Amino acid sequence: MNLTELGYVAGWRVVRALPRPVVAAAFRAGADRASRTGGAGTTRLRANLRRVVGPELPDAELDDLVKRGMRSYARYWMEAFRLPSLSREQILATFQLDGAEKLAADVAAGTGAVVALPHAGNWDAAGAWVAANGWPITTVMERLKPEGVYERFFAYRRSLGMEILPTHGGERPAFDVLVDRLRAGAVVPLLADRDLSARGVEVDFFGARTRMPAGPALLALRTGAPLYVASLWYEPDRARAALVGPIAVPGAEDGPLDQRVRTLTQRVADEFAVGVARHPEDWHMLQRMWLDQRSAVGPDSGR
Repeated sequence: MNLTELGYVAGWRVVRALPRPVVAAAFRAGADRASRTGGAGTTRLRANLRRVVGPELPDAELDDLVKRGMRSYARYWMEAFRLPSLSREQILATFQLDGAEKLAADVAAGTGAVVALPHAGNWDAAGAWVAANGWPITTVMERLKPEGVYERFFAYRRSLGMEILPTHGGERPAFDVLVDRLRAGAVVPLLADRDLSARGVEVDFFGARTRMPAGPALLALRTGAPLYVASLWYEPDRARAALVGPIAVPGAEDGPLDQRVRTLTQRVADEFAVGVARHPEDWHMLQRMWLDQRSAVGPDSGR
C-alpha cells in the first residue's frame, strides 16, 4: 500500500470517526490555505472560473469565488469520506433532487434514464440517494492509479448501492452493459463535462472549444431512453441537484449518427453551462478544461 492509498484509507477512517463540525472546520481551513498558497489545482480552478464569469468580474471578486470553490471542493471530499457511515434515512434527508418524479416514472415504465452530470456538488451523494430510493443505478468509473486507490473507490461506490463498471478491462465493454441496464429500467448517471481524449466530441462551452464524452448521447440514441442533464450544487445543510429534460434527441432525418451525437452533446454542454453559471463555486474543475489552455497553467490533477 503506497502513501496515496494510505491517505485515502486514513481519510475514510478518521473523518468518519470525528464529529462533523470538527471535520468541517479542518477541511475548510485546508481549503482556505490552498486558496492562499495558490497551488496547481487552485491556479487551474481560477483560470477555469475566469472563463465562466468573464473578464468583467474584478480580480478581488474572482479571488473570493475561488476561495468558495476550494471550500466546496473540500466539502465534497469530506462528505465522500463520511458518506458510507450514513444510514439510508440520512442519505435521503441530506440530498434533494428537483425532478425526482421524472426518474421514478422512467424506472417504473422500464425505460431507464441517462443522466449527464458535471463535476459539481456531490455526485456520489446523488448516486447514493438514487440507490436509497430503491432504483437500480449503474455507472462507470475511470481506472485510477495506483490500482489500490481505484479498488478502494470501486468498493466505496458499490457500498453506496451503485453498480460500478470500469471504463476498460471489464468482462464486457461498459457501453454494452449500460445498454442492457437501460433496457432493464436502470438509472445511468455519467460524468460528462470533460473528456480530453481523442474520442471526445468537440463542443462550444462558455465561448471556447472543449471535448465532452459521447457516451450520454450515444446511449440515448441507441436505446431511446430519456436523456437528462443535472446541475448540482451545495446548500448549507444539504447537497442539491435539479434535472433538465428530457433533452430533445435528433432523429434519423437530422443526419448520420455522428452528426446527431455532436448535436446532442452540444445540447448537453449548453445545459451544463447554465448550471455552472448559476453555481460556479460548486463546479469542481481543477483540471485542464478547454483545448486552448496550455499545460503551463498547472498540471492536471486526477480524481
